[in-house]
Amino acid sequence: MPALIGVDAGVALVEGELCCRYRLRGDVARVRGLRGLASGRCDFLWKHTCFELFVAAEGSTAYREFNFSPSGQWATYDFGDYRQPLADPALPAPRMRMRPATEGFALEAVLPFSSLPAGGTAWEIGLAAVVEMDENGANEAGGSMSYWALRHLAARPDFHLRESFILRHPASAHGLESHSLL
Repeated sequence: MPALIGVDAGVALVEGELCCRYRLRGDVARVRGLRGLASGRCDFLWKHTCFELFVAAEGSTAYREFNFSPSGQWATYDFGDYRQPLADPALPAPRMRMRPATEGFALEAVLPFSSLPAGGTAWEIGLAAVVEMDENGANEAGGSMSYWALRHLAARPDFHLRESFILRHPASAHGLESHSLL
């Protein structure tokens, strides 16, 4: 099996919660950061394998970033505008679950409605993933990184670009929207 075949992601608003689902297809044995770490809030998850969700209220420059690690670690950050950090929000931990999936694994993260940015009748959403792979199968330092998003707009990966928040999800809509990340 190739090291990494692809990443799919989707969101759905279900009974007052935003449900995020990420599916990584590939050789899971070579993905770094799946286990062995204590679950809970942790910074710098994007330096290893993590799945990301960016949410902004329609018409606002402010946005919230969520990071979910397959290890069970997570983080949340607020920004007033492009890469302009605000105080980290005091939000409840997401409910997360990782499970085997066809040719890989799936991570599901559920956020209460109250964790999403307030204002507007819709959210603009960006979905992304950072995947660290062990290249030689020995779990040694120096794994390769790949960056996946709904849309890449710069020469280097930059998931904070507001133009990459291409999903528009009405606050009252239901149903899963699934997309392949590039």
